[in-house]
Amino acid sequence: MTADKELDARGLNCPLPILKAKKALADMHSGQTLKIIATDSGSIRDFQAFAKQTGNDLLGQDAANGEYITVLKRR
Repeated sequence: MTADKELDARGLNCPLPILKAKKALADMHSGQTLKIIATDSGSIRDFQAFAKQTGNDLLGQDAANGEYITVLKRR
C-alpha cells in the first residue's frame, strides 16, 4: 500500500512511535495517509487504540521480519 508520508519508527519503544505518528499526522491534510514502520511488537495494539481515540482511520496493519507496519488515514 502506498502512502502520502512514511514514518520510520524502527528501534523506538512505546510511546515514541505513537508520539512521532501524532506529530506527523498534525502536519498532514485530512484524507492523507501515513505509513508507520516500527519494530516494537506492542505498536500493533497501540495504533489500534490510537486510531480509536483520535478518530483517524486505521487502514491496515501487517507484520513481517520483525517489523510492524501500520497505515493510518488522517481525519
